[in-house]
Amino acid sequence: MERFGRQYRLLKTEEFSSVFAFRKQRRGELLQILYSAANPYGHARLGLVVAKKTARRAHERNYMKRVIRDWFRRHKNTLPPCDFIVRVRRAFDCAEAPAARAELARLMAAAKKKRV
Repeated sequence: MERFGRQYRLLKTEEFSSVFAFRKQRRGELLQILYSAANPYGHARLGLVVAKKTARRAHERNYMKRVIRDWFRRHKNTLPPCDFIVRVRRAFDCAEAPAARAELARLMAAAKKKRV
């Protein structure tokens, strides 16, 4: 089983800021992804933004982050070596999780195609 270790995460404010400043993005109904140019690490990295405004309860925000992290963990080897930030635009629950995964796959594929 592949892990989602520290080397695959955006952790520092500067790392998030650099991706936000690059301003390349794709947007769907549930999610928005922002991505940077190639990073020097040679693999994709992920940052998550789930605002309290989107989902008031912590367990709801944690569930959405868990779904996105799991998708990234399974597909990180197919992604280009960029920094990605996934922002949840509208809350989703267990019933909408498959739609969120499909949207994330579609947005990531569009970002990957745009990079090449």
